[in-house]
Amino acid sequence: MLYKGHPARVVGVGEKIEIELAGGVGKRVRPKDVELLHPGPVRHLDELTEPPGEPLAAWDLLEGGETSLAELAELAFEVYTPATAWAAWRLVAEGLLFQGDPERIVARARAEVERERAERAAKAAQERDWQAFLERMAAARPVAEDAERLGEIERLALGQSEHSRILSALGHEQTPENAHRALVQVGHWSVNHNPYPARCGLPTWDPDAAVPDLPGEDRLDLTHLPAYAIDDEGNQDPDDALSLDGDRLWVHVADVAALIAPESAAEREARARGANLYLPEGIVNMLPTLVTARLGLGLSRISPALSFALRCDDQGEILDVEIHRTWVQVERLSYDWVERHLDEPPFAAIRALVEPFRARRYARGASSLDLPEVSIRVDHEGRVHIRPLPRLASRALVTDAMLMAGVAAGRFCHERDIPIPYATQPAPDDPGVATDLAAMYARRRRFKPTRLLGAPDLHAGLGLPLYTRATSPLRRYSDLLVHQQIRAELTGGVGLTRAEVTQRIAEAETAAASVRRGERLSNQHWKHVYLRDAERWRGEAVVVEREERKTTVLVPELALETRVRVRDLPDLNDRLQVTLTEVDVPTLAAGFRVL
Repeated sequence: MLYKGHPARVVGVGEKIEIELAGGVGKRVRPKDVELLHPGPVRHLDELTEPPGEPLAAWDLLEGGETSLAELAELAFEVYTPATAWAAWRLVAEGLLFQGDPERIVARARAEVERERAERAAKAAQERDWQAFLERMAAARPVAEDAERLGEIERLALGQSEHSRILSALGHEQTPENAHRALVQVGHWSVNHNPYPARCGLPTWDPDAAVPDLPGEDRLDLTHLPAYAIDDEGNQDPDDALSLDGDRLWVHVADVAALIAPESAAEREARARGANLYLPEGIVNMLPTLVTARLGLGLSRISPALSFALRCDDQGEILDVEIHRTWVQVERLSYDWVERHLDEPPFAAIRALVEPFRARRYARGASSLDLPEVSIRVDHEGRVHIRPLPRLASRALVTDAMLMAGVAAGRFCHERDIPIPYATQPAPDDPGVATDLAAMYARRRRFKPTRLLGAPDLHAGLGLPLYTRATSPLRRYSDLLVHQQIRAELTGGVGLTRAEVTQRIAEAETAAASVRRGERLSNQHWKHVYLRDAERWRGEAVVVEREERKTTVLVPELALETRVRVRDLPDLNDRLQVTLTEVDVPTLAAGFRVL
């Protein structure tokens, strides 16, 4: 009998049929569950060995016609026995020459058989190729022709798909991290490959939109005032500078809106990107590089700028604001250099101007979190360099000057009802002063995110009741938008409506959030690459949060947060000596042990 595609021997007949399957397994089945192949007798299923025969000759005789199982067995094997009946049925079940059921069998037409043969041969070749590919993957020895297939794993590694047949066939869980690991193991990705910009959907190339020439227009000539662009050593996009003019502070900002008009191709691309992407391996600009080359302050002998003139009283209140399109002559300096000359002209006088403003901010509850920060850079040979960033007074001076310009821009626009995005941040639920590292860590975690709104409101973290970002138009789209609105006011043009500003900010901030995520994950990636290559790394960690079994620590040297097991519960701010025990770059995981 035929039972579910397998031969069975009848051993008893009653209300149900008792059958014996291969291996002596017994079963009781309904009559409709079996089909007769041969009336027997057959003593044991081991007798069903395939006899010699000529199936092709039988098919030649029967092509295009119908036959029975008994006739097919006689034509193909010269006799109808249990063994030949089973062999004939296997020809039918194979489906190449014959099709049907035991009662009615069709010999397929020659054209169908030839087409089927070709399809089966191609499928068999594909299966052999697939198995050979899997063997090469398991041995980590892919060949050039495998690159297209590896694209499937790459799409999973980059978050562009959720499944990989290849990883499944190799017995791996289908996750981006496992896909990353597999691509590194077979050499398709380098061991240092950073997948996070692509995984966050970020472009990794500079835009190439056309950039117009600077328009001919009147500008206030401030080239007689020494101007200083103060930034990190090696900075590539200087977009702000400071000048001192008696009791006035000038903050000069690259006049990007002079070249990038609303709804231009370059503006739409910058809006879609939201901000520059700063990676340890390089910068991806939101604007064409030609814009920076033409407008970066100090990159040319004379630069066009949008300049903010500010005066403060002794209590740090900004008294009056002027904004002009200007020409400036800028000298580029590093924070380190200025730090050594802070007590000399003109920096001592600039410092005296901004310090009341800073004091006023802190009196209003501004937060000062002295958490570890590092600079991460990847050189041309792929080596990772991590350098702690010291808290410099020169950096604080520039920060406060830029905040003053942001207040000035916000006040200018608010007084004239010019729609712009204002940067706001709600006050934390537990305002207070954090003086140690653990308290600063806890306070940062309770910070509410900064939001860009169409009306001014408190920015609690900065201690400013009205503020907009206006000093980084080469780097952030929201700053560029503020410049475009101010420029329309200064030139008598028509600016964007409130609805248009809101729509643009919503679009740009979505992209900027992806940029921030890509930067954060990329920094984590390169920190783990650094640790992987640093044999037996040891260093100091500070306890910032305690739990019963594991303790959260900050490693200041790396600005890295991690958790360690401790035998005795330490106190907050205790300093522990830790050593690296393991690193897994694809999962951004590093294990440490307390010494």
